[in-house]
Amino acid sequence: MTAQSRVPPGRAGRLRLRRSLDTALRGAGLLERKLHILHADHRRLLRAAEDASRTWEERVSEAETWLRRAVVLGGERSLEAAQDGVGPAVVAVGRSATMGVRHPSGFSCTVPERAAGTAVYGNTALVHAEGAYREVLRAAGEYAAARSAARAVGDAVLSTRRRVRALRRHWIPRLEQALERVDLALEQAEHEDVVRRRWAAPPSGG
Repeated sequence: MTAQSRVPPGRAGRLRLRRSLDTALRGAGLLERKLHILHADHRRLLRAAEDASRTWEERVSEAETWLRRAVVLGGERSLEAAQDGVGPAVVAVGRSATMGVRHPSGFSCTVPERAAGTAVYGNTALVHAEGAYREVLRAAGEYAAARSAARAVGDAVLSTRRRVRALRRHWIPRLEQALERVDLALEQAEHEDVVRRRWAAPPSGG
């Protein structure tokens, strides 16, 4: 469908095209402001995801170090024994919105303490390993939430940029061209009407 389709002829068509052009220009301006805000928030979320990724990798490295020490000191049987009494973790992901784009905005993790009578380890390295892996779980959740938020806002940046490009490069120029054609046709019609009136007028002096 072209910009001039379904436009009534004459001044009514010109008025409709002007209204459509004004609407398209206002829409493009609003989308550009939205794009600016989304782009800034996307950069912030990307930095947060990079920081969370580094923290997660550091926590994993630390936990693996304690785990290796625990295996050296107590053997693999100590790991099997340490599994008893450990309950499931409870996680929660917050939600937020940036210019209508919903995305994760935080992560919390609660790891329950061991059941009474089960906190028996073959060596102290297992105690440190368990605490370290609790931090790994928290860091992994924070990284996942940050990465998901960055991806959601990044997708919104791309879709908004495509809409702005479609308005600025295609729809608005078509409306401007259609309005120019209508203005030209009206101007020509008015000129022809003036000529007809002159020909139809009686000659001066009777």
